[in-house]
Amino acid sequence: MSFSDLFDSEFKQRNKGHFSAIVRVALADGVVYPEEKSFLDKLASRLEITESEYEEILEDPLKYPINPPYSYVQRLERLYDLTRMVHVDHHLEDKQEVLLKKISIALGFTPSNVNYIIAKALSLVDKKVDGDTFIYEMQHMNK
Repeated sequence: MSFSDLFDSEFKQRNKGHFSAIVRVALADGVVYPEEKSFLDKLASRLEITESEYEEILEDPLKYPINPPYSYVQRLERLYDLTRMVHVDHHLEDKQEVLLKKISIALGFTPSNVNYIIAKALSLVDKKVDGDTFIYEMQHMNK
């Protein structure tokens, strides 16, 4: 196996882990709504998830671990995707909020301020900000 193959394999595993986390959020209320399905379809394409991988992850999203990214900006990018998934049907279920908090902690956000982070993230997504604005606002929310 070449070095580039190893990198590609690790990259694909991280993408599958991220995608499976978002699928868990979508399935938290027991139903994948059409808006959620549309978001999953777009995200799968962006993350280079094949159709067979997509179906496998939908069938068992717990199969892939959540791989926390190394940088704070990457964590915020993933939080942005997760928050958009929760907000896609404009109705936050209790299970979705609990799962969003758990996944946020798994991504590396601290338990002591995860409620504040989630509240801010949901507020920004509710305002329909883009990814860059989301990251900027999250980085500067205490200033």
